[in-house]
Amino acid sequence: MVDRAAGALSLPDDWPADPDLSLTLNRMGSFDWDLVSGLMHMDTPALEVFDLKPGEYDGHPASLAIRVPTDEAVRLDTMVTQALKNGSENYGAYFRIRRRDGVLRWTHTQACVRRDHTGRPVRIIGIVRDATEELADSTARFDADVERRRQTSVVESTTAALAHARTVHDVIDVLKDTHGLEHFGATSLVMGLLESGRIHLVAEGPEGSFVPGTRYTRVDEDYPMSEVVRTLAPRFIESREDFAQSYPVLWPNIRHLGINSAAYLPLIAQARPIGALGLLYSDKTGFSSEERNLLVALGSSIAQSLQRAVLYDQEHDLASGLQQAMLPRRIPDVPGAQIAVRYRSARIGRDIGGDWYDIIALPGGRVGAVIGDVQGHDTDAAAVMGQLRIVLRAYAAEGHTPATVMARASVFLNELDTERFATCMYAEVDLSTGVVQVVRAGHVDPLLRDTDGSCRRVPVEGGLPLGLSAEFGRLEYPVSTVELDPGQTLLLYTDGLVEQPGADLDDGMQLLSALVRSGPRDLQMLADHLCDVVEERGGDDDVALLLLRRKGAVTPQSGGRLQQHVAQNDPEALRSARHMVRAAVLAWGAGDRTDEIELVADEMITNALMHTDGGAIVTVRVLAGPDRRLRVEVEDRSSALPRRREAGESGVSGRGLLLIDRLAEAWGVESRGSGKCVWCEFSIPDRQDIR
Repeated sequence: MVDRAAGALSLPDDWPADPDLSLTLNRMGSFDWDLVSGLMHMDTPALEVFDLKPGEYDGHPASLAIRVPTDEAVRLDTMVTQALKNGSENYGAYFRIRRRDGVLRWTHTQACVRRDHTGRPVRIIGIVRDATEELADSTARFDADVERRRQTSVVESTTAALAHARTVHDVIDVLKDTHGLEHFGATSLVMGLLESGRIHLVAEGPEGSFVPGTRYTRVDEDYPMSEVVRTLAPRFIESREDFAQSYPVLWPNIRHLGINSAAYLPLIAQARPIGALGLLYSDKTGFSSEERNLLVALGSSIAQSLQRAVLYDQEHDLASGLQQAMLPRRIPDVPGAQIAVRYRSARIGRDIGGDWYDIIALPGGRVGAVIGDVQGHDTDAAAVMGQLRIVLRAYAAEGHTPATVMARASVFLNELDTERFATCMYAEVDLSTGVVQVVRAGHVDPLLRDTDGSCRRVPVEGGLPLGLSAEFGRLEYPVSTVELDPGQTLLLYTDGLVEQPGADLDDGMQLLSALVRSGPRDLQMLADHLCDVVEERGGDDDVALLLLRRKGAVTPQSGGRLQQHVAQNDPEALRSARHMVRAAVLAWGAGDRTDEIELVADEMITNALMHTDGGAIVTVRVLAGPDRRLRVEVEDRSSALPRRREAGESGVSGRGLLLIDRLAEAWGVESRGSGKCVWCEFSIPDRQDIR
């Protein structure tokens, strides 16, 4: 505060040798500052103004720093510097000092500047005096105004921060992390939510303050939060005595915490109570009308945010329950495989999405592994996901080929009353042989982790996402074959595991591969590790993860078996069956007999579809024993036995059995219930001979 009306100061030339007695009588101290030497003489009354003893001042102005707050010192130094530079002959100012007891007091100084013949300042002579009483009224008004503006600012900043809070815990964290409580002078807070006529304590007070039996309290009990919820009016507890008299049940349990006062506020939203907030104070007694109004305004703001948070939490719980109901309750134990699955919810929307995984136990030692992602992050996406999971499981259990399973699922989604589409990957794994048939519908490629920890991306030819392929009439899904050796791990996942802000998909794939390479050997620990990394980097998409590791030494006595149903008039099923045979022949090492086996199997399947009324079941397996053989079986529902006949003039038909008889080591026909099974066997080399 600058004293702009300061006039010229009259002091004797030989001051301080001959101090002016009138200064002492008016409780003023004087100083003489030699700007050349830097020393400043201060008389005893001046030292008393600064609450300094003569031995505590060494003649240097810096010695006064212990009494002048930093901001006041900067302001005073700036004013003196300007006076010296602009040629002023005098200056005056009000500033505050902090006495040794910590109390701030106003001080007034007035001084004149002496200059030499060149105009250079060489000496400052002035007085200092205590001006606290003089400025008492204006200081009180100034401090009150500053405090009012500061508290208003706290309410505004807290309200702004609460606008970004989504959950009840977010609201509590905002109140604690924004230091708003500190600015209001509160030591800590307690908060309760009204649930079914009871108050649920969701935020406790200071450490050690929890009172047993108060986690849930009735509205009619003798507690301050219960009272403000009942009356819908704030309760300001102004002293320890007030606390003890008003709440004799609660006070004995918290008197040791040093709480001297408290403000309990009802949290009211849409004209009804949703909870209560308590602010606890350790060094405060009493509340001014301004403080009460500001706290009530704060409570109103918190109530609005808390209502949004409660609704969000309720929707989130509902959505999470729906999500969990849609995902498999348990993963079946699959002989010959170790499986780990994980789901991590998104951090946007309602924390629920359409990502899913599934494991389907199939006949003949096979298992179906599904991973998928329905567009969107809401309950609709979860509902569509649940329906897709069910139909995929049903189609796979019916014995359809992987390509047919995917095509039918796409048709199903397209016929639903939804505009959602879904990406998906379906892998049918024969654990006895390690042959994996993979179909991809717009999904990210899988990864394969080897026994030495190395990891590589497995390129899989794919089709359009589910729903879109049916919409555009492109239901052809190519089948890719992967051989999974014992100890190798197949990783299926959704794009939330590889997508990162500012990075493309390839970068994410490379990072994921590196994480898999360096991750734990244990499958469950590896799954946790991958999800933890996503959590740390703050992924905004949900993640589904499925890891399948083939165990060693699980090959059955037959040496391996693949089976597939081929419906009549289903060209895609026929192509898939041919692909299965070729995959089995390659995986089991038929050597130079590969083409012969494929030719005979194709002839047998074609005959069954042409000469019978139903579909066929194709089975390919390896027979263990001294003479390693590969057996192909085609079963149909016709009891009519095949017969050898001469080829027609065109030479196109009539050669089937002749071909089988010439190429296979053995063949025959067996009755199977109301139908029959045509089989043939081929000698194939041992794996050791191939290698």
